[in-house]
Amino acid sequence: MKRRLSILLALIMVAAMVLGACGKSDNNSGSNNGNSGKNNTSDNSGDGGNSTGGKEKQLIAEIGPNPETIDPALNSAVDGGNMLLFTFDCLLNVDKDNKIIPGAAEKYETSKDGLKWTFYLRKDLKWSDGSPLTAKDFVYSWKRVADPATAAPYSETVLGMVKGYDKAAKGDVDALAVSAPDDTTFVVELSHPCVYFDKLAAFATLSPVNQATIEKNGDSWATKPESYIGNGPFYIKEWVPSSYILFAKNENYRDKDSIKLDSIKLLLMEDPNAAYSAYNKQDSESPLMIKDVPTAEIPSLSGNPEFHIEPLLGTYYVDLNNTLPQFSDSKVRQALSLAIDRKYVAETLMQGTYTAATNFVGTSVADWDGSAFMANANGGKPYINNDDYEGNLAKAKQLLADAGYPDGKGFPVIKYSINDAGYHKVVAQYLQQAWKKLGITVNVDVVEWASFTPMRRAGDYESSRDGWVFDYNDASNILDLMVSTNGNNNAKYSNPAYDELMQKAAVEKDAKTRSGYLHKAEDLVMSDTAVIPIAYYNEFYLQSPKVTGSWHSPYGYWYFQYADITE
Repeated sequence: MKRRLSILLALIMVAAMVLGACGKSDNNSGSNNGNSGKNNTSDNSGDGGNSTGGKEKQLIAEIGPNPETIDPALNSAVDGGNMLLFTFDCLLNVDKDNKIIPGAAEKYETSKDGLKWTFYLRKDLKWSDGSPLTAKDFVYSWKRVADPATAAPYSETVLGMVKGYDKAAKGDVDALAVSAPDDTTFVVELSHPCVYFDKLAAFATLSPVNQATIEKNGDSWATKPESYIGNGPFYIKEWVPSSYILFAKNENYRDKDSIKLDSIKLLLMEDPNAAYSAYNKQDSESPLMIKDVPTAEIPSLSGNPEFHIEPLLGTYYVDLNNTLPQFSDSKVRQALSLAIDRKYVAETLMQGTYTAATNFVGTSVADWDGSAFMANANGGKPYINNDDYEGNLAKAKQLLADAGYPDGKGFPVIKYSINDAGYHKVVAQYLQQAWKKLGITVNVDVVEWASFTPMRRAGDYESSRDGWVFDYNDASNILDLMVSTNGNNNAKYSNPAYDELMQKAAVEKDAKTRSGYLHKAEDLVMSDTAVIPIAYYNEFYLQSPKVTGSWHSPYGYWYFQYADITE
């Protein structure tokens, strides 16, 4: 945690010094006096507008406020992950149909037993500063993710199946079975087969990072344009905290001729009303896309072709810090869960843009045979009956009494932490009312986004809003969060029986048997109320029809690197 604190302090120091230069959880989560990027020989800054007509093409968009981090190893938020798509190129990539395609590796092969993966890199790959990129860079980068000194939240999730990970996670990073027989060959040995390892090879945490710039700049390498060296279609040219980040076309990118934009300017906005106002100005400095639409405006936007509501693979939920005595009893956690009218939250407060949750693993997540994972959960029945709120509330009151708090007497005041975006504030206000029916008082704590995710990850909170958007379509991606050693286990849930089930699922070769372990794991999550599922995500945003060639994925990313702008 000291390392994470040092990173946050570095960000603050950089912001203070520059004063005009410088979460996967969700956050829904300009001037030209910023630092100039010096890691690319070309000048593709753009003119700041959206006009084409012979001028450089710059796409202005808003996908969130200041990111907590854009270090690939440390990021765990959707907005930061989206930025990594612009600046880094993994071994493999994901196309508009969510299929795995070649990336920095032009091809790969697996051994018959599924334990050896060999990736063949394209020739003459370069970093954004023009220096050569080789397979040894992937060896360094993957070992860095495994290194406990890095404190990568996704470390166990993306590398737990690699041979030697257990030793690497304890400090012997060279035990991790990744190697580079030559400059264009990268070999990974697994301790057990992993059917979705190709998806992990396309995941931003395992992006290659430049060893030289990290060793020279330390933790601050990912906070300054001049030291932020990547290998993706864009590099960072300017960075003005709380204002914008300017991504310029990388002339050293392996597929630069496919990139039509000269630059992408992401406006760093915390206030949805400001983003909406900027979008509606429709001048040369206006964004052509905004993620954060004021919820009050949604009714008036119905039928507007620029207003999009698209499905996300993800669940909006509440963390109760399991390490605190007031939340150590599962009866208390279940009582707080049952006191929530999810249909009212999703259909009224969230205006139908979300769907009321009944399970932890949400809709559209596939099971082993292609059917819906949810349809096969809990014997085909929902864990939570959202059609009987009064019955749920009566049971909640009884459970709280059984836990020693009749009518909430003796139960401490709950501090509920949120960041101010989307529906978080109205849901928080509703929880105050819902839990008041149990006799429990709730105080709402609003925290700035850049500070919110590290606070929650460190367990420095009582209760908190949380959410998970899938990185790949497999139930393990969200169920892994509740493993006691997982870096994204914000609820600090710990159950040896659960850990054992997830470990069995991780090493199981038979897909149907593996699925059975995952279903049993979800049974435990729901019976223990490890977290409180509230709703299933949909993404709503505004985007101008001038933007063509881009797409939005069910994992919450905008693929603007392939976009064009038309008049």
